[in-house]
Order: sequence, then C-alpha cells, then structure tokens
Amino acid sequence: MANKPEWRSLAAIGTLLVLQTMFDLAPEGPWNARSFTRGVLGLSGLICLYISWFRFTFKSKGIIPSIDLWEKPESSWKYVLVFGLICSLLVALISWTPLKTNVPETTGMILLLIGCLSILNAAYVWLVVSGPLKEHLEEE
Repeated sequence: MANKPEWRSLAAIGTLLVLQTMFDLAPEGPWNARSFTRGVLGLSGLICLYISWFRFTFKSKGIIPSIDLWEKPESSWKYVLVFGLICSLLVALISWTPLKTNVPETTGMILLLIGCLSILNAAYVWLVVSGPLKEHLEEE
C-alpha cells in the first residue's frame, strides 16, 4: 500500500495565512505595501489549502483533479456544481450587505474565481460522464 501524502501541515499553514488577511499584521515587504503583502500571503494560503484538500480527497500528490481520480463522478459532479454556485452566492451576499466592510476588498473576486472554476469543472465532468461527450466516447 502506498503512503498517503501528508495534508494536515499544509491545511494548518494555509488556514493561518488566510486568517492573517483579516488583520493588518503583514510587513510592508519589498514593495512597501502592507495590503499587497497580506494579499500575497492570503493567496499562498489558498494554494496550501487547495493542495491539502487535494491530498486529503484523492490520497495522492498533485493539483489536477482528473476524472479518473474521482470515485463516483456520475454523482459527485453535482456537489462540485453546488459548491461553485454557493461561492457565487457568497459574492453577492458580501457585495450587497454590511459584510463588505468586514472582509478584504479582493474577497469577492477570489471567491468568484473559485466558484467559476468549480462550475467549469462540474460542467466538464458532466459532459464526459453523463452528457453528450459520453456517447461520443462509447462509439469509438
């Protein structure tokens, strides 16, 4: 049995880096802008969280969730779609409520990017496992 890659340390580091974006604790950095440093650290945290999720979910190292790694792609693409839609709804919620003042400015943009990528991934998986591309692959 192959060794499962470690994901907990990346999850902890990612969580700390994302949480630091809520506070003004970052140094100015070489670009003399504390907010830019916070953003770079926050994006690094999101990358760590994504890699941690990938390792936990697929029990392997990597970053691309190809369909052959999925256990039940016929049903799980729906969960990915719902996650993407929830991310998009959170953007609307943050934009149109007083929450806007409690989160960093770029939160909406990053959430929308994550949501759109999730929706795109779900659409691709659906096309291949249940949609029109399934019939085309079965004929060949």
